[in-house]
Amino acid sequence: MNKKQMSHLEKRLLEERARVMKELGHYDESFSATLQGADGDLSSYSFHMADQGTDAMEREKQFLFASQEGRYLWHVNEALRRLYLTPEKYGKCQDCGDEIGFERLDALPHARLCIKCKAKEEDGERR
Repeated sequence: MNKKQMSHLEKRLLEERARVMKELGHYDESFSATLQGADGDLSSYSFHMADQGTDAMEREKQFLFASQEGRYLWHVNEALRRLYLTPEKYGKCQDCGDEIGFERLDALPHARLCIKCKAKEEDGERR
């Protein structure tokens, strides 16, 4: 992989990291906002049981999305760590050592496996 491609992938990783951090900030704001801010009521308790269920479901959904973004941020940070600390290993499959195609890295700059090894890994998870 040449220097131009490496700098392009570094830029993509940094952009992804900034996007995820912004998204996590949005979730943080919504988690810290009280329920009373949502409907303008002075009480943070819902009056109806169905409203309580809806509020709980919405909080759970937001927590799930924030968890997914957090895991994705971890993968992006690991890719940046590989790129900066061991640039000779970035873009190489962690299982077989083959080169990961630039097209794959451009689509998933945090990829750590080539297509063949990733397919093998997913096959193993299905069984």
